[in-house]
Amino acid sequence: MSALTAEALEELLGDPADDANPYGFAAAVGRDEREEFPAAFCAELARAGFHLNYLPKEWGGAFESFDRSLTLVRSAARRDVNIMPGTMFSIIAATCLQLHGSVEQQQLAAEILRGGGAVGFALTEAAHGSDLLANEVSLSPDGVLDGEKWMVGLGLRCEAVYVVARTGARGPGAFSAVLLDLRGAPEGQLERLPAAATNGMRGIDLARLRFTGFAVPEGARVGREGEGLEAAVKAQQAVRLMSMAGSLGIADSAVRLALDFAVGRKVGRAQLAASPWPRRELSVAAAALLAADVAALTAARGVHVVPEAFSVWALSAKHVVAEASDELIRRAGAVLATRSVLREGERGAGLFQKLQRDSAVVRVIDASTLANLKSYAGQVPTLTEGPAPADPAALASVFGLGAELPAYEPARLDMFARGVDPVLTGLPEAAAAVSGALADGEDAGVAALVAELAEGVAGLGDLTRAARGPGADPNALVDAAERYAWLHAAACAVHLWRANPDRALYGTEPGSAGWLGAVLGYLLARADGTDPRRRGALLEPALDAALALRESGRLFTALPVRLAGAPNRQEES
Repeated sequence: MSALTAEALEELLGDPADDANPYGFAAAVGRDEREEFPAAFCAELARAGFHLNYLPKEWGGAFESFDRSLTLVRSAARRDVNIMPGTMFSIIAATCLQLHGSVEQQQLAAEILRGGGAVGFALTEAAHGSDLLANEVSLSPDGVLDGEKWMVGLGLRCEAVYVVARTGARGPGAFSAVLLDLRGAPEGQLERLPAAATNGMRGIDLARLRFTGFAVPEGARVGREGEGLEAAVKAQQAVRLMSMAGSLGIADSAVRLALDFAVGRKVGRAQLAASPWPRRELSVAAAALLAADVAALTAARGVHVVPEAFSVWALSAKHVVAEASDELIRRAGAVLATRSVLREGERGAGLFQKLQRDSAVVRVIDASTLANLKSYAGQVPTLTEGPAPADPAALASVFGLGAELPAYEPARLDMFARGVDPVLTGLPEAAAAVSGALADGEDAGVAALVAELAEGVAGLGDLTRAARGPGADPNALVDAAERYAWLHAAACAVHLWRANPDRALYGTEPGSAGWLGAVLGYLLARADGTDPRRRGALLEPALDAALALRESGRLFTALPVRLAGAPNRQEES
């Protein structure tokens, strides 16, 4: 099977604005109202081989690179993000098995997943949430599993499940993993129950799995005793990349809805999109969307080059994408005004509310905001307080969008980053070069932002040292981790601009620095905890880029994808 492209997927699924399209917005809203699993949509994607794009080729999959898969998933998720859990929830269990599964276990999972089935991932428990070390589901020495796992993706329908259970007294080494083939589960030892209904992503299959004296078969143990939690935490670094694709799909549709309305609406003789207040709100939304795209796209490439850094990079990028998506939806809603709350009577009615609800779920489904920040806050000092050599070759591979990526090696994922992230270590040289190139003429303001970024990154070490000093605010290290996330994404934007001088990024002319200034203006404002609207004029090029991409019917991403259906250019009187 030839590799599925995002443009081929768009052509297959048709124009989402067509109310008669079963893979369009109206159908998604209808399923949402009925809280219905997108079974037919997922089946169509499976026929196209969509579900194979996270499976390694040695498993019979079609995975090539995370940046390609990110764009593919984003293209489908812009129609209905529920297809992401419907087709790709098994990526967590699959990655765990790549890390420490036996050949037989990998073959079992591959057989199920190639056929469009599911392998569940059972880690969290209702009583403990993100406090994984407190989990109680136990696996006895004689192989008996007892307890209840919570929010298991595809848990009601999965053919197998990867379970992390307690086998020791305390600490991360107290947990081991088993892979259970549920097609022959002993009667009465497993109960599958629906999890509590969610406000967004309605109808997705989340379940509670209750094990009562479950007899674990010989050979079901995955890896060595005590390494189950470590493998799960490493695997979730890859999961963050796919959750970002979901956020970006939602964000794309939210901004597009607002632009369609603002371009087609007139107030007096002026187009709403050209009026000062809506234009500023839309500029913030567009800048937030481009910033999220930079963070996700570069992370998806970076995991191929420096996976050792992803215990920080993946989580910090997840924070930026989730928070930027949340903000852009709020700004888009402000422009839509009454149209943002109507459930009927208008074209696209009900869609914006679904996007709002779905985004809130994607934001926390793999970790809450606080849990995400806390999980890497303790590692930030390692990356900011000591000198580390720059790695020009790594930077060229990650940020040069025409550069060939090395094969993804999940075995190189680590629990702790060890000073290997090239993004910040390479920033001083990149910032000097970019500032010098832009210092004269109309881009002088962008050059000033690059210099401001370099100064902010240089101060991160002092910030983290102070956060760990005597009498420090107990939130200081988490706050430093958040600032790190915004500055790291901004540094990615500088590297991306520098590495692609001949590419038309975001539909702009090659070498155009307007989008870079908008992204930096947005990210630096968020890093400082200020309202991005204060940098309003700097953000306008992001809106201009988004309007041009909308007009040409392209996805809002660095290397735009042609979308199905013509853009809505109908003017309202």
